[in-house]
Amino acid sequence: MRRRSLGGIIAVVICVAIAAWLTFSGSSRDAEAQPSPSLRLAKATFAGGCFWCMEPPFDRLDGVVSSTSGYIGGRTPAPTYEQVSAGGTGHYEAVEVLYDPAKISYTRLVEVFWRNIDPFDARGQFCDKGTQYLAAIFVHDEEQEKLAESSKAVVEERLGRPVVTEILAATRFHAAEEYHQDYYQKNPIRYKFYRTGCGRDRRLAEVWGD
Repeated sequence: MRRRSLGGIIAVVICVAIAAWLTFSGSSRDAEAQPSPSLRLAKATFAGGCFWCMEPPFDRLDGVVSSTSGYIGGRTPAPTYEQVSAGGTGHYEAVEVLYDPAKISYTRLVEVFWRNIDPFDARGQFCDKGTQYLAAIFVHDEEQEKLAESSKAVVEERLGRPVVTEILAATRFHAAEEYHQDYYQKNPIRYKFYRTGCGRDRRLAEVWGD
């Protein structure tokens, strides 16, 4: 067997290194050309009474990346749960939904929102009363506003009554304390007891049927 000369071995090593660099450089450029997945995500914000109960319907949807419980629409710069629940900050309990528009539409999210609230309650939602528990759609742009208004008209026509749920411009959203996030998963027994005791599902069935 012929032995390679030292110069030949060095030449081979250099060629392999150059090829590897070109491959890495090309793949890096391709990665840079592709937008980050997070840049393709969109945001929707809904208030429907107790935010514990508004996370599950959205978490079940294909295309929803996350739902975060929090506060929106008020005056206090850094509201706490105690402040908001007392009703003095002007905030709504709400959920901020991060979703992939390529997998699920904003219209579908709004449909799910309607089916999980009482659109005729002007004092709150279910057993929770006060401005902090009012239902509302907080829109982030003109397109969301148009779709939300259209869906509201459809609901009024279907149910045959004026809907009191408001459509409002989104303001700063404050994430709630960590123990509120995914409460239905962290405390399933307490969550179920609260949801049943509050009469949420019973009233939803009365409004929307099965």
